[in-house]
Amino acid sequence: MTEQRFDDPHHLATAKIVVGVDGSDGSWTALRWAARFAADRGRELEILHGMDAVGNDWVLGDYEVVIPSVLDVIRQQGQDVVARAERVARSVAPELRISSRATTDTGKQLLIEHSAEAYAVVLGATGNAGTFTHLGSTLLAVTAHARGAVVVVRPDPDADGAVHTSGPVVVGVDGSPVGDAAIEAAFTEAAERDVELVAVHVWSDWDSGRFAGHAHRAEAELDNIERAVLAERVAGWQEKFPEVRVARKVEVSAPASHLLSWSNVAQLLVVGSRGRGGFAGMLLGSTANTLVQHASCPVMVVHP
Repeated sequence: MTEQRFDDPHHLATAKIVVGVDGSDGSWTALRWAARFAADRGRELEILHGMDAVGNDWVLGDYEVVIPSVLDVIRQQGQDVVARAERVARSVAPELRISSRATTDTGKQLLIEHSAEAYAVVLGATGNAGTFTHLGSTLLAVTAHARGAVVVVRPDPDADGAVHTSGPVVVGVDGSPVGDAAIEAAFTEAAERDVELVAVHVWSDWDSGRFAGHAHRAEAELDNIERAVLAERVAGWQEKFPEVRVARKVEVSAPASHLLSWSNVAQLLVVGSRGRGGFAGMLLGSTANTLVQHASCPVMVVHP
């Protein structure tokens, strides 16, 4: 059972696992993952479906007045999606506490609002495309703007679409305050799952010089410094979670590439959201953006 913390709404006993469903294959995969997640944590699962009826006004136009049943059909479809979602969740965890809601709001608006008090928000991935539009505007907006933790449930394309249920929890450690929230979440997840935690620290986005296959002396010195930095970053959390086995990995450059490699064997990747740009996607940061698009396992993006 996750520790209750009264100074953080995300860790109260009443904080729910929130999952968004839209009827797509990806959302059903996310729903099953979220149901197991909620059952394992002893938390209520809240199923949300945004019908975006306001966004459909441009389709309905004046016909809504003439044919009011059009809007009724949209609402009924939303209720049908939620009813099916409840059945699917019950098939995964029969004793699970479940609440559900279908509204005329947009899915992203609904999920972002509920993220303020959720233990975690769970979404399904929609593919491996390399652009934000293929990733889905709802997923991009929620992952960028939600509060707390957002989990994008990514299946393994090399395992017939199955979602990893074994392997370590892997966390990207970057030394920022945002990174602290990610480290805490990763230790919590590793402790709950009783698996090893792999802490990956990549100390540069640039490729330091190498000559004839040998590292420069400066690089070797920097490597020692960064190993000490990583040890310091996780030391306090190791004291709080003494049962968690920790493997520390230090790499020179290309954080996204290294974390993507780990996603082939991990059951969960954890990263912080550290972007600062004005464009929605840039609020994630390039590493998190790459992972939610291309990882082979679920990705947890932690907002401070």
